[in-house]
Amino acid sequence: MKSSISPVLSLALVTSALAAIATLSVRSSHAEESAAPTTAPTTDPMTNPTTDPTTAPTTQSIYKVASYGIGHNIGMQMKSAPIGIDTDELKRGLSDALEGKPSQVSEEQLQAAMAQVEREVMSKQAAVQQDLASTTKIAGAKFAEENAKLPGVTTTASGLQIQTITEGTGPNPKATDVVKVHYTGTLIDGTKFDSSVDRGEPISFALNEVIPGWTEGVQLIKVGGKARLVIPSDLAYGDNPRPGGPIPPGSTLVFEVELLGIETPAKAD
Repeated sequence: MKSSISPVLSLALVTSALAAIATLSVRSSHAEESAAPTTAPTTDPMTNPTTDPTTAPTTQSIYKVASYGIGHNIGMQMKSAPIGIDTDELKRGLSDALEGKPSQVSEEQLQAAMAQVEREVMSKQAAVQQDLASTTKIAGAKFAEENAKLPGVTTTASGLQIQTITEGTGPNPKATDVVKVHYTGTLIDGTKFDSSVDRGEPISFALNEVIPGWTEGVQLIKVGGKARLVIPSDLAYGDNPRPGGPIPPGSTLVFEVELLGIETPAKAD
């Protein structure tokens, strides 16, 4: 499961797109002056560019296809942006730039307009994130409610749930310890988002430098033991996980953690 957040239409995108088309136009003009075909192509490269595979495409036809492709790619990116695009003004701006006409808006006007667009897009994205987080939290709460009924599940005061899979024989770590673990993390629907087991390499970290659910939960596991942790969103990544990552906002997370050892950090000199 992935977040589907529309990309922000930035000034850089528009500027780079215009620059690409302008560069293409200049190159095409030079090519046509130095190597213009004596006879106009009889086939429209936009409708049937490979009618005769034995005939090499002309410079003119190549740039025609490339020009269309650039325009289509820009259009696709703009279509996915959560703002309204005035196509008439977009065409006018492209035309003016390609014809060497001065911009009808000042740099200050453009910067101010794009800043406003950015603010509106960010506001819309925040609302989408909040709605998604609310829905995800409701699903997580229902999952935890059912999970609490399973044999051997203990729910702590914080809302963390732990179920022992294998009882360890060593000591319990402290929050200030560095521990070595193997783990697999999934969403409540079973979607795997991370696994040291799959990578074939355990990891070591300080318990007080990870999400609160890990800090609390791993301290409840004895060395050599393995447990299943169900961590509510407020003890995990909350409403703001890594943008575009595999964890949606507000997610309850499920981890199977095997505590391989305790590595007490070296004392500072």
